[in-house]
Amino acid sequence: MTTTELKDFLDNKVLQYNTLDFIESDPVQIPHLYSEKEDVEIAGFLSATIAWGNRKMIIQNSHRMLDLMGNAPYDFVMSHTPADLERLNTFVHRTFNGQDFIGFIQSLQNIYSHHGGLETVFAKNQEPHSMQNSISEFKKIFFSIPHLARTQKHVSDPLNNSAAKRINMYIRIIKAVCF
Repeated sequence: MTTTELKDFLDNKVLQYNTLDFIESDPVQIPHLYSEKEDVEIAGFLSATIAWGNRKMIIQNSHRMLDLMGNAPYDFVMSHTPADLERLNTFVHRTFNGQDFIGFIQSLQNIYSHHGGLETVFAKNQEPHSMQNSISEFKKIFFSIPHLARTQKHVSDPLNNSAAKRINMYIRIIKAVCF
């Protein structure tokens, strides 16, 4: 495929998928629920984290995650109580369980409190034509606080030969929604 053919193909895919009809039936709708940057980032990250399996189930469980956070993701991340975290134990999406969810909330709080937020962490190590180093460094920061070992499987590292599809998808979505 030539560069021109590839560009035409991708332009057609943008027209096909960048529509309200597609968004309404896709998990990409989740970050679109919010207008504040931090809410968009957190909602998008959590929904991308569980984005494997049936789209209807991903959307349903993404809404459930947000409901458990009082539909205020950033506020929940920054000001949750131990009792609030206990509520998250009921959450399950395939292999992502309540304990993983709690660990993610705690790691997100660390990122927003001590590292300038998700955008700052991803942008810090970004290279012109690759997000691999940025994603790898994000994972190190994300798991720099005490956490369950099992929770690490939910964040891929492209420097360990992973395609990191969910994180790359998240980055593309957030760029489209936020910027």
